[in-house]
Amino acid sequence: MCELLGMSANVPTDICFSFSGLMQRGGGTGPHKDGWGIAFYEGKGVRCFHDPNPSVDSKIANLIKEHPIKSHVVISHIRQANVGDICLENTHPFQRELWGYTWTFAHNGQLDKSLFDMPLSHYKPVGTTDSEYAFCWLLGELRSQFPEPPEYFEEVSAFIRDCCEKLRALGVFNMLLTEASHLFAFCGSKLSWITRKAPFGEASLTDCEVTVDFVKETTPNDIVTVVATVPLTANEAWVQLQPGELVTFVKGVPQ
Repeated sequence: MCELLGMSANVPTDICFSFSGLMQRGGGTGPHKDGWGIAFYEGKGVRCFHDPNPSVDSKIANLIKEHPIKSHVVISHIRQANVGDICLENTHPFQRELWGYTWTFAHNGQLDKSLFDMPLSHYKPVGTTDSEYAFCWLLGELRSQFPEPPEYFEEVSAFIRDCCEKLRALGVFNMLLTEASHLFAFCGSKLSWITRKAPFGEASLTDCEVTVDFVKETTPNDIVTVVATVPLTANEAWVQLQPGELVTFVKGVPQ
């Protein structure tokens, strides 16, 4: 299985601390050595990095760990391949345009081959993964249901959850999805989140010896939510999502 990492914040925030833990699981403390990727949103713009090599040995991943790229929304993924070759076009996260926004998607799990019988409308996969096919189907369904963005975004969240339930019926489907402002986190089997806000404290990674005192790194008004397949710290209280649950985060706050 792969692992997911997402962030939603009310102020531009770097993800160096959390990514430092995740990258160790990409061939170090975990078996997810078949590529990794990360997308940072800056307004409607997206800065993306993909690498089909293990993140634990990747010089690009080390750059991400050391260079504090500030963002309101981040999605990252480390891959343990089960469908599709190990190559750049099969490396998450995947992206497509809708409503003038770049949507980014990453998936953890494996879906039944009957997925490929589900008709695609507006989008076609570039690679050969079940994940990208599921993303093309989901975003196509969303575009067909809402040719233009609806007035109330709660309708979008509800529709995305319905689509995710259909995909969950085909196997294991855990997902992160965003269009720049909303971070959608769907749990099919395993996904957790934590919101850090005042009063801040210390956090220590479980996969490497790194500790951060967030009091020194934040202001009292900061709100930062991190979503991960498996909690990245052991000294904090993470919230575990239930199977079939979708949570939408905006500026670090669950809606």
